[in-house]
Amino acid sequence: MIYLDNSATTKPLPEVLESYMKAATTYYANPSSIHLLGSEAERLLTKSRNMVAAIMGIEANEVLFTSGGTEANNLAIKGIALQHQNRGKHMITTQIEHPSVLEAFRGLEDLGFEVTYLGVDQEGYVDPCDLENTIREDTILVSIMSVNNELGTIQPVQEIGKIAKKYPKLFFHVDHVQGLGKVPMNVGQSNIDLCSVSGHKIHGLKGTGALFVRGNVTLFPLLHGGSQENGKRAGTENLPAVVAFAKALRLIMDKEQNHLPELISLQKYVRHQLSQIDSLLINSPVNSAPHIVNVSLPGFKPEVIIHTLAQRGIYISTKSACSSKQPDVSSVLKACRIDASRTTSSLRISLSYQNTVTEIDQFIQALKEAIVHLKTSMGR
Repeated sequence: MIYLDNSATTKPLPEVLESYMKAATTYYANPSSIHLLGSEAERLLTKSRNMVAAIMGIEANEVLFTSGGTEANNLAIKGIALQHQNRGKHMITTQIEHPSVLEAFRGLEDLGFEVTYLGVDQEGYVDPCDLENTIREDTILVSIMSVNNELGTIQPVQEIGKIAKKYPKLFFHVDHVQGLGKVPMNVGQSNIDLCSVSGHKIHGLKGTGALFVRGNVTLFPLLHGGSQENGKRAGTENLPAVVAFAKALRLIMDKEQNHLPELISLQKYVRHQLSQIDSLLINSPVNSAPHIVNVSLPGFKPEVIIHTLAQRGIYISTKSACSSKQPDVSSVLKACRIDASRTTSSLRISLSYQNTVTEIDQFIQALKEAIVHLKTSMGR
């Protein structure tokens, strides 16, 4: 099998699964219990939180564990909106965010909030000047993803952070789910108030993730109950998931520090090989995230290509997994004003540190053969 759908999810590492199993079978007590087993579980929770904070360059009390990126995005956006609506009800995001961001904003619009959805250029970049010109007296939140999940476009987060800092009433949220471990970003030094990450995108487990919340930022909780997670997320902590997430984070950041040039080189190889295929168009910017290459094959239905490759044990995708069952057109490519023949025929190849040149060669050969086969079938 050749797995090239790592932006949808990644294969859990054995070390991560081992950490989960050990925590689940040994430290199963409730961390809030006052007996010895509970105290041991609480110590492991604290140790995991400290590890995550140290890796991300933030304080331990700024780490809020969640069930993944979707919950982190919802908590950041709705939590700020509901807690700070007395300051204003205007918020800013872009047209190419993940559905967990766009739908959260649309839900808030139903409650009377006003949202500006910034456009992007043909490569998916947001213009910081457009962003600053959109900020109003009643703007309370800017939410921008660090890396687009379909194109791999890397947004100018640091530049946007500098703009946001000039407006004290405004909070800055970054969805860093696709960038974590592949696109270096110093959360603590980028003027970011809230940052969402997910475990299953970094060879961790589904149902794990975190929201990093700057120390002085207050949120309206989505879940009420106990005082877990500094009162921002009630409910018994999922300690095995937390431990597994911390482990996955340590391992992926080690990869980023020591093996990122290899991933960049592999992506360049993929782009070069794909560029040799007639009628194939590359949509991702040249300087995109090192694990995503988006292409279009006008005239071919992407699902047919995907199923043809899957029959040979090769797995790629069309667009975001969270919107892959929606109509054929890619809303991200459409927002980039790319013509319909490309928005309805896009494919996403997403790499991990585990992929090899040999796998890429096999994929390219299989893709070429699939195109020839389909052209013959269609009488071209």
